[in-house]
Amino acid sequence: MATKEGKEGKAAALPKKRNYRRRMPKQNGGELVTKGRAKTVTRTAAFAASQSRSNHKQELRRTPVRIIPLGGLNEIGKNMTVFECSNDMFILDCGLAFPDGDMPGVDIVIPDFTYVEANRDKLRGIVLTHGHEDHIGGLAYLLKKVNVPVYGTKLTLGLVKGKLEEHGLANAVKLCEVQPKRTVKMGCMGVEFIKVNHSIPGSVGMAIHTPAGIIVHTGDFKVDFSPVDDDVIDLARFGELGSRGVLALMADSTNAERSGFTRSERTVGESFDKLFKRATGKRIIIATFSSNIHRIQQIIDNAQRSNRKVAVFGRSMVNVISTALELGYLNVPKGILIDIDEMSRYPDERIVLITTGSQGEPMSALTRMAMNSHKKVVITPNDFIIISANPIPGNEKHVTRVVNELMKSGAEVIYEAMYEVHVSGHACQEELKLIQALTKPKFFIPVHGEYKHLVKHAQIAYSMGMPESNVIIGEIGNVIETDGVSMKVVSQVPSGRVMVDGLGVGDVGSIVLRDRKHLAQDGLIIVVIGIERTANLIVSGPDIISRGFVYVRESEELMEEARQILLDTLQHCSAQELKEWGTLKNKLRDVLSDYIYGKTKRSPMILPIIMEV
Repeated sequence: MATKEGKEGKAAALPKKRNYRRRMPKQNGGELVTKGRAKTVTRTAAFAASQSRSNHKQELRRTPVRIIPLGGLNEIGKNMTVFECSNDMFILDCGLAFPDGDMPGVDIVIPDFTYVEANRDKLRGIVLTHGHEDHIGGLAYLLKKVNVPVYGTKLTLGLVKGKLEEHGLANAVKLCEVQPKRTVKMGCMGVEFIKVNHSIPGSVGMAIHTPAGIIVHTGDFKVDFSPVDDDVIDLARFGELGSRGVLALMADSTNAERSGFTRSERTVGESFDKLFKRATGKRIIIATFSSNIHRIQQIIDNAQRSNRKVAVFGRSMVNVISTALELGYLNVPKGILIDIDEMSRYPDERIVLITTGSQGEPMSALTRMAMNSHKKVVITPNDFIIISANPIPGNEKHVTRVVNELMKSGAEVIYEAMYEVHVSGHACQEELKLIQALTKPKFFIPVHGEYKHLVKHAQIAYSMGMPESNVIIGEIGNVIETDGVSMKVVSQVPSGRVMVDGLGVGDVGSIVLRDRKHLAQDGLIIVVIGIERTANLIVSGPDIISRGFVYVRESEELMEEARQILLDTLQHCSAQELKEWGTLKNKLRDVLSDYIYGKTKRSPMILPIIMEV
């Protein structure tokens, strides 16, 4: 039988259960360290000890957190994510996307806000990672439906303010400026702003502190150790979070297919320096993204060194530069910037034009210059044109067309394929690996990219030891829930795309787009008939009007035959058919459609109109 002293000795040799558990979160590398003891206990030993002493679950399930992407997955743009915990909810970014070729007449595309509107009582605020259109472009449309505070850095809010003024919301929304390293409370959650590098100043990632654990969202980022503004990404903070334990990482996937590192923005400035010297005696025209303040700064610096004046073209370019100047993000020596109308006072070799149109947009300033329809600028052989941007996928044909037209006017055109006049603002594979290594997440959700980008980013995570079961390649509308132990898709919420056409928001749907495509492909035929309702007699017509199908004067025989077929059909209609106009319209449409297709193998939209006389 063991003595009392023996029992006490054994008890003293083991750490007390209560104190041991309290020290469990203190970690050092892959080992647990107990305070006041020289001996370290490995994870395996700690696990075995806890198993032998308790039948409790080895991991504590916490209050669930739901991550709901409403945009930015399986697409470029329209970035928007909802974070929800208990009765609290906030939104990270609210962007737009530009219409595809299958959306004729549509101006922009924004996320579906149905779920947010239904849960407006839970909504605590909106946080913004940076000021690009694909992250703030849909904000004004959302704020018309729900009015909550908006949090962002100084430049981001400056750009948002301009958009709100356009929509008549200038004084209706509370804008809260937040500096990196600061945290904003969102009910039971906290959102910490972390400095990152991107192609616009004031870009941040987010560390979302939730009851279930820390979720890191990188926003759009790259790692630039020599940025133009000397404000380097805060890798130390990402590392600190990783050492504390990151539950999930949500990282930018835009450049997941590209190997290596993204080049520094300063390399573009070096290229500009060489090209400005090469353009001696010529007028320089540079097309770039209006939001790339760092690039604009480098253009201005080179203009000053070469004794040139700078003029700015394009509404978005003028707006962004005005905001950047007002907030101190641009350093412009006095007398460098001139008004458009002042250009004629200076010779070509003293002028630099900064303009929009790097993507070949039909109504942009550069495109109008190329097509010789710009009121202020005529392209000549004395122009040296630099397109400082990569074509966004789908815009290659537009950019090529603009380049061709500029060259036909005799101008020398420099674009990215020939010189280093553009670098990406997104991280390549080695930078993505660096963020993975620093944060050491338990779960991983690739975001911001088409499906191929998300899959490639997931493969990068696998190569670094992330289990496939811990990676979620989501879709918009997914409800991804985590309790700190597991993470899975549990349901779906209303989601999709809402098309904005002029002042109409959401009134252009799939049926309207189908009709527009039909009209664009085959044109329209209108059949007009006058019927005297009382006597049930046809008193005029059928008259045929064609738009976008054939030129009537050159196809008189076809139109006359079509009219005769319609007339024969009407003459063989019964009195009852003449009374039921819906049935009559369908009959005329079917007869004419069969005839037209048989003659032309085309299917124009046919619109019968019956007028009561």
